[in-house]
This record gives sequence, structure tokens and C-alpha cells, in this order.
Amino acid sequence: MQTIVLGGGCFWCTESVFLSVKGVQSVVSGYMGGDAVSANYEDVCSGTTGHVEVIKVEFDDSIVPLEVILDAFFVTHDPTTKDRQGNDVGSQYRSVVFYTNDDQKPIVDRTINKLRDMGVNVVTEVHPAVDFYKAEEVHQNFFNRNPGQGYCNFAIPPKLAKLRKEFSQYMVD
Repeated sequence: MQTIVLGGGCFWCTESVFLSVKGVQSVVSGYMGGDAVSANYEDVCSGTTGHVEVIKVEFDDSIVPLEVILDAFFVTHDPTTKDRQGNDVGSQYRSVVFYTNDDQKPIVDRTINKLRDMGVNVVTEVHPAVDFYKAEEVHQNFFNRNPGQGYCNFAIPPKLAKLRKEFSQYMVD
């Protein structure tokens, strides 16, 4: 089992993507990377804590390798816009990968360099994981528990369609 922490905009969206991937054992929405000694949704959304909305993904790398997790991450969000994902604007929505062990960093770097070699202007930050603050329970498994929520219905289906198109062999049936 491995764990990696990903920030790619609203955690409701990124969580939905990775809950659909075979080999992913858990996805927990939360906050990471800020200066404040605690984090909650209201404070993080204010943009004053320095935290990012993230998901902590625990996965079985014998079923889905880290390279696939990262490729899926980069396909399902925009790694070229600083502090923005669609209508979500602010440093709390920045594109970031927090690696949890030193073996992950070169894989993350290779993935980003591969995209840059293809002409993609990646602005994704890469940092070692720091304190993770689990988001409030209302934010966990949000899309599945709130299928009628307007923002989710607008933002998440296109991400899942991209995932299905590019990574169908890794999709949960």
C-alpha cells in the first residue's frame, strides 16, 4: 500500500475521480500545506491559512501503480493554471502533489517532465507531505452523498468521462 496527497482544485471533484479507480483503498478529503496549526473548511476557503484542499489517496500499487495515479490526476484537472481550477480561484485550489516517501518524488518529477516535454506548461507544486487535516465529515464522499448538488453535477461528470476514456482498464466496475 502507498499513500499520496493530491491537490487539484475542489476536493469534492478530485475525490470523485479517485473513488472510481481500481486499487484505491481510501480517499480522504482534507487540507495540507498551510502555515496555520489547524485547518477547517471556512478558514481554508478564506485563503488566509495557506492550506490546499487535497485528497489523501491510499492505493494498492500492485493493482494501480503510482504512475497511473499521477497520470489520472493530471488528466482530470488543469495543471497549467496557478491557483485556479475552473471557477474555483485561490491558493487553496492550487495544483500540488505531496509525496509521502522519497521513492515517490522521482516518479512525480518524471511525470511532470513528460508533460512538459509534450509542451504542457505545468505549474503543479511538488512537496513532501506535511500535517494533514481531515476535512469535516460533510465533505467526505461528497458527490456520492449529494448527487443533486449543482456544482458537482457541472464539474465532476466531465472529469469522470476523461478518466473513463483514458483509463477504462483502471475503472471500478
